[in-house]
Amino acid sequence: MPAARLALVPLLAFLLLAPPAVLAPAWAQQEGGQGQGQIQGQGRTVERPGRTGLPIPRFVSLASAEVNLRAGPGRQYPIEVVYRRRGLPVEVIDEFDTWRRIRDWEGTVGWVHGSLLSGRRTLRVLGPEGGLVTLRRAPDEGAPAVAEAEPGVIGQLERCEGAVGARRTSTASKAG
Repeated sequence: MPAARLALVPLLAFLLLAPPAVLAPAWAQQEGGQGQGQIQGQGRTVERPGRTGLPIPRFVSLASAEVNLRAGPGRQYPIEVVYRRRGLPVEVIDEFDTWRRIRDWEGTVGWVHGSLLSGRRTLRVLGPEGGLVTLRRAPDEGAPAVAEAEPGVIGQLERCEGAVGARRTSTASKAG
């Protein structure tokens, strides 16, 4: 057998016999990847901290008017979605180096560079198109109304107490 073929035999054997984890990209091998964001213990469930020390999952917003959502954590991965609206709320569900895996309000998941995210908490008004949505002080139909907004409006969340958050509607704007 020629020398070049002899060198390929161990490589082919490695590729055929190696466990899938060895061949997976580094970000897919991280401990606590998707679906493993909670730690069970002492009768309670706590969120695991990410590589930055911040909790996973957590809510942030887009810091730029144009953000590329990629298939993987790096510029070499293809762009799947381009967001063109600063302030859109997203959920960080994983971290790898300077990249953050996010999920948007529609459930779309992908990777963005951390520098394109802001810790500012925002909200997006959801509801049927063509009408107004009443925003209430509490998650109860009988709670006092604090504002009305069209679906797609982005607002800044000033504070959040449990499932209810105070909204600043003066900075709200229609999503494009």
